[in-house]
Formats: sequence, C-alpha cells, structure tokens
Amino acid sequence: MKTKTILKLLAILCFSVSIYGQNNKTEYFRHLRYNHVSPYIELAGIYPIDYSTAKSTSHYSFKYDNSNRIVEIVNNHYHTEKQHPLASLGVYKVVISYSKDKETRTFFDKNGKRVTNDRVVYKEVYHYNNKRLKSKLQFYNLEDKPMESNWGIHEYQWYKHKKLIVEKRYNLKSEAVPLSPYFQFGTTGILLTTQGLPKAHYNLDSNLNVINNDKGTASYQDVYDALGNHVTYSYHDANNKLVLNQWGFAYGEKKYDAIGNQIDLEQFNTNGEKIRERPIYSNTKTELASKATQKDSAAITKKALGYLMALQDLKPELMNTVLNDSLNKVTIGYDRATKKEYARATTKAQMMVFAESWNKSNTKFPFKPNNTIEILDIYNRIANVKLISDNWVEYLHLIKLDGEWTVINLIWQHKDIHRYPKE
Repeated sequence: MKTKTILKLLAILCFSVSIYGQNNKTEYFRHLRYNHVSPYIELAGIYPIDYSTAKSTSHYSFKYDNSNRIVEIVNNHYHTEKQHPLASLGVYKVVISYSKDKETRTFFDKNGKRVTNDRVVYKEVYHYNNKRLKSKLQFYNLEDKPMESNWGIHEYQWYKHKKLIVEKRYNLKSEAVPLSPYFQFGTTGILLTTQGLPKAHYNLDSNLNVINNDKGTASYQDVYDALGNHVTYSYHDANNKLVLNQWGFAYGEKKYDAIGNQIDLEQFNTNGEKIRERPIYSNTKTELASKATQKDSAAITKKALGYLMALQDLKPELMNTVLNDSLNKVTIGYDRATKKEYARATTKAQMMVFAESWNKSNTKFPFKPNNTIEILDIYNRIANVKLISDNWVEYLHLIKLDGEWTVINLIWQHKDIHRYPKE
C-alpha cells in the first residue's frame, strides 16, 4: 500500500510540475512599448486590457512560463500608424524558447508557417553572460545558417562599461556595421533608466568617448511617460547641446489619445520653435469622404465616354488622356486548343494603336453611336462606372491622381450574349 501511495503521489507531483511548467499566464496589451534604439531593449506591452476587451479590439497577447518569461507574443494589432523596424514585430506570432544561456525567437504567420520579422530574418538567438545580461544577438535563416538583417547586420555584441551598455554590430564578414543604413553611428553606448527604458544612445570612438558623427550628432535621447508612451526624442552634440539632425529638426514631441494611440507629432528646432507638425494617420479613427461634387461627376462622365469616342473617332490623343498608364483591361477570351475560356488582357499601348486605326473603315460602330453611362459610385478619389454602347457592356474603375480622373481598370463583354458558349 505504501508503494502504491508513493507512486500515486509521484504521478500527481509530475502532473503538477508538467502543468506548472507550461504557460501559466496570458496578458493583453493595446500596444508594444516603442523602441528605436536597439534590440537589446526588452520587449514589453503597454496599456494592459482584460481578455473581454481584447476580444473586440486591437491588441497583443503575451504568454508567460512559470518563471514569468515571455514564451509567445501574438500580434492582433491592426492599427496602421507608422512603426520603427526595432519597435514592431512584423509577424503574427513570435515564439520564444530558453536554454541555460540563450533565448531563441522564431516567427510565424497565421497559418503556422515560418516567416521573417521586420528585420527580415527567420530566427534570432540572444546570448546571455553569467550575470544574465544580454551579450550577443545573432540572426539565422530557415536552414539555421547565419544570415544578415535588412540592415546588413548578422551579429550584435553588448557589454557593460560604467553606466553604459556598449553596442557593436558586425556583418557576416565580421566587419563593423553602422547603427542603420540611414543613421551613421558606429560603436554606441546605451544609457538605461532604472526601469530599463532607453534614456540616451551615444556615438562612441574607439576609446568609448562620446563623439559627433559626420552630421554633427553625438546622441539621441528619449523620454517616456508613466504609461510607457514614448513622448519626446531629441538630438545632441558631443557637448550635450541640442542640434539639428540630418532631417532638419532638434527634437520631436508625440501626443497620444486616452488609450495610447499616437495622434500627433510636433518637431522643433534648437530654439524650441515648432517647425512642422505631422498628424499620425491610423485606422483607430476614420473619416468618411463627403459626397462627390458635380465637378467630379462631370469629369468622370467625360473620361468614361472619351474612351469610347477615342475608338469611334480615331483619336489616340484622347485615348492617352482618358486611360491611366497602369490600365488593366480584360475581357472573355476562348482558347481553341484547350477549349477553355480565359481572361484576355489589353494594355494601354494596345489601346493607343486601336484608337489610331481600328475604326478606320467606320464600320465598327453605327453612324450615330449610342453610348450611355451610369456612375455607380464615387468615393473621394475612386469611382465605379457602367458603360453601355451598341456593341459592349463595360465596367470601368477610375482613379483621381493629381486632380485628374483616368480609367485604370476596365472589364467588358459583348452586349450580344449569344457570342458566348451557353453556360
């Protein structure tokens, strides 16, 4: 009896350990914490919400193991504000596994297929030193062979120096690589707050002294608010004075709504004078277009009928003005060899040739063509039109670019349905 009791207790214990070792917690967040500094910065969600709220809104879900380590992030964030390559996932799911001194991240789409993330790599492997600090990050492809990111980086290296985390980057040839293709910092030093947030990122020389880069910038510095929003970023020279960066501003201030969606960005010069303001476009809020104007309706009618008139009256110049260069014109074709119907395409260049000579005998249309048009819908800068002539029924899509409407898509068939095989 004692043996059976012991075995039962062991079974229960093993089952409990198994359950406990699995992901035992899931949290939901509206946003990821912004990071434009380094992959050294920890992933984190901000604006926590409950499961009930998450079911009906954009969010990220974080799963944790029994050691409170992130083991999975699912990206259900569908808002479209611009993201930084270091601040967004670029994938549906991130799976994270751990060994004694490594953390491995792999990336998947909604169908469970391995894909690349926003750094365009298939796998990221972080190495930790004996103090459990990140010391290295390497990138790998699907075959687990070393690869470079879209910034030409294969490996990040980090070590502690005084108050800084020193960062170096290398390509597959073990050559030093700058911070990014558009921002020329070489060896850098990252200063973190006590909460682990990036406070400053310095450009360093070989002796780890702060120096200006070729644009006169030595650091960029960040401020986060209590909710985790990235609210201010600024650029400084080696003397820590504000300087204009390569894009012509010294600092930027971000504004957020009540649930953490960025809604505005203001940029200032070194004197604190606002030089530009940029609204942040996002699908968190949409504004419907107003009703189409009579001017647009008239222009759409003119361009749609102009397409037929160009064919009828041999006017290639008119055809050129009514058709977009990216025209996609399609009708129903028939392949005698396979005895199957197919979609037959015609380009704008071909339509220009047709406009020159197709009706030169004046026998393709009646003496007085019967062209009728029905505008089915106009929404701001796109429109849908039904065009009926003596010969054809056609549906046209028009697009408004630089104030001008043109036909960009066109699908047509013969008006006489007996020209086609019976269905």
